[in-house]
Amino acid sequence: MVLVMAQAFLGAQMPMIFTIGGLAGQSLAANPCFATLPISLIVLGSMSSATPLSWIMQRYGRRTGFFVGACGGALGGIIGAIGLYLASFPIFLLGSFCTGIYMSAQGFYRFAAADTASDTFRPKAISYVMAGGLLSALIGPQLVKVTADAMVVPFLGTYLAVIAVNVIGSMLFIMIDIPKPPVPSQDAPRGRSRMELLKTPRIAVAVICAMVSYALMNLVMTSTPLAVVGCGFDKSNAADVVSFHVLAMYIPSFFTGHLIARFGVEKIMAAGLVILAGAGAVALQGVDLANFFIALVLLGVGWNFGFIGATSMLAGAHAPHERGRMQGLNDLIVFGGVTVASLSSGGLMNCSGGTPQAGWAAVNLAMVPFLVLAGGSLIWLLTRPKTQAA
Repeated sequence: MVLVMAQAFLGAQMPMIFTIGGLAGQSLAANPCFATLPISLIVLGSMSSATPLSWIMQRYGRRTGFFVGACGGALGGIIGAIGLYLASFPIFLLGSFCTGIYMSAQGFYRFAAADTASDTFRPKAISYVMAGGLLSALIGPQLVKVTADAMVVPFLGTYLAVIAVNVIGSMLFIMIDIPKPPVPSQDAPRGRSRMELLKTPRIAVAVICAMVSYALMNLVMTSTPLAVVGCGFDKSNAADVVSFHVLAMYIPSFFTGHLIARFGVEKIMAAGLVILAGAGAVALQGVDLANFFIALVLLGVGWNFGFIGATSMLAGAHAPHERGRMQGLNDLIVFGGVTVASLSSGGLMNCSGGTPQAGWAAVNLAMVPFLVLAGGSLIWLLTRPKTQAA
């Protein structure tokens, strides 16, 4: 329940920042191709802090790591607010990088849910925690509507709200009750090396599918506010589209775990990839507001099935004493892919065509090779003999 509440309240800052990050970057950057660079720096910060945070949690416990994440989110809000006030793009980017520390810590909520869960309850535990994002999808965009133009400097009020969310939300972790991992003895099993872990077929496929699901979701979502506003709609419309998208990311979590238990994790991951492809297809049909809503809803559902499925597969493919090593490595790779996606998003959107419509089409076409990669890896796993796949 603590993790569900943290996902709901602290997690609200992510849709807030992803809604306005590109718009704020567009107003501060000298070159519009760098409009989504603030979001890229958030993801880069998340990638850079994944391994240190994993080590902290393995050594000192989940509570300490989650407090560090909330402090990073608050620091990012403070520096981002200063950057907006001074109209300094470099300072704003520094704040975005610090926000990535929180984003990385939030990624470990799902793993923490599985720490003390039985094998049968593990997918459901992960799903319930992810379902906490349902409230964050409601809270975050509504806070954007209230705060984006509340002060003379656009978006400054939103970043002040982000600081408050982190300070208040960090108090939740006082109640967390996850046993600290025991310090391994000299004769304790050391587990597989990082390379050995990545050579395990189920781990390799889980990492690939998690990376592709998250990276494609980020690629499209990052450009969405720019595309919505660029196609003649206002910031309120952009916030509504992002809100529906985040709702679609988390509403399925109420039953994703049950679907995994009934049909198997591989089928749910495959369904997620198909739905992601459907999102791209709808987006390419036009730039009416309905197209944005439908495409982003499908994008959210596809991410949910693909990412929760991959997380569940990964959680069952390594031993407890390999947890810190594997989870940190997984998030390093996943957010490395997301960093590339978010860096590419602004360039594709603003610099690959003469119009917002052309840029939006380029963003969605860029999904194709990565969906082929993830789908191919999943088919490869399913066609292997079961003893080899395990």
